[in-house]
Amino acid sequence: MVTIKEIAEKLGVSISTVSKGLNGASDISDELKQIVLDTAVEMGYSTKRSRNEKYRKLAIFVENMEYSNMDDFGYDIVLGFKQNAFRHKFEVEIIPVTPSLQEQERYDTYLLKHQYCGAFLVGFALHDEWMKQLETTTMPTILLDNFIPENPTVGYVGTDNAEGIDMAVKYLHNLGHKKIAFLNGSLHSKVSEDRQKAFESSMQKCGLVPEKNLMAYGFYVADSAKYHVPGFLSNGATAIICGNDLIASGVINECKIRGFKVPDDISVIGFDDIPIASTTEPPLSTVRQERNELGRCAFVALNSLINHIPISITLLRPQLIIRESSGCVPVKN
Repeated sequence: MVTIKEIAEKLGVSISTVSKGLNGASDISDELKQIVLDTAVEMGYSTKRSRNEKYRKLAIFVENMEYSNMDDFGYDIVLGFKQNAFRHKFEVEIIPVTPSLQEQERYDTYLLKHQYCGAFLVGFALHDEWMKQLETTTMPTILLDNFIPENPTVGYVGTDNAEGIDMAVKYLHNLGHKKIAFLNGSLHSKVSEDRQKAFESSMQKCGLVPEKNLMAYGFYVADSAKYHVPGFLSNGATAIICGNDLIASGVINECKIRGFKVPDDISVIGFDDIPIASTTEPPLSTVRQERNELGRCAFVALNSLINHIPISITLLRPQLIIRESSGCVPVKN
């Protein structure tokens, strides 16, 4: 266990100066505080308070994901994490993250400065500054739908995207669909990349051709539909699989605007099974992620890392939920 004395010796300063730097005292410069924090992180130091079971504190860092309302994708994930953490006597703080915060604060020093003993990151993009820093972090960290290889202090929790997409493609194929389109979510997202690969692989396994003009990246919002659905329809799609339920709700609306009936003319399948999936008209077939369980598993994995158990990847099984938005391939007259 690294001590304050060892940090002081490495920096050539007094023990009291290191203590002030670690505790944010006002009578030393900000530059020296940062040097103390950076050195402490480099040496693997953790505060007594963060090691004390009575004061164990975790962070949930959230970027590009709504989580405040029950209908939001992130709501149950955050709730499940907090519920499990509470049972194990951890305090949890939720911190919204912006690109500017990531540029101003180094990940490790932010955790150390605020005395977090681990963190759960949700909604981050592959190109984010903190994602680069996670390659060498020494702080226990769990990522939702992201993965950092070769760092035993970072783990990944998610749903098996390959299995979920495969379920949707096989289901539509069994209903006679051959011209299946895929409207994915955002670029620069691991989950989008995984689902794209899964879609192309699943189509090929069913003996179908994944056509370039029937695949597109959008954003994880309903508005994505209006930019891509017209092309899908004009190119003969009889079914559209979507990157999430919000996209799917937009697809249903766009199809209606263009005179296509769902599912009589075209089938639509979403991903996630958030509350709106059962309230669209018609109700949406979708691949369910057990989001509360994802949050609970994220805490279990993070607690394992804190206790030096090198958890790597934890995947939950998806479930295909069949509702009225999908049906047999239309019969041509």
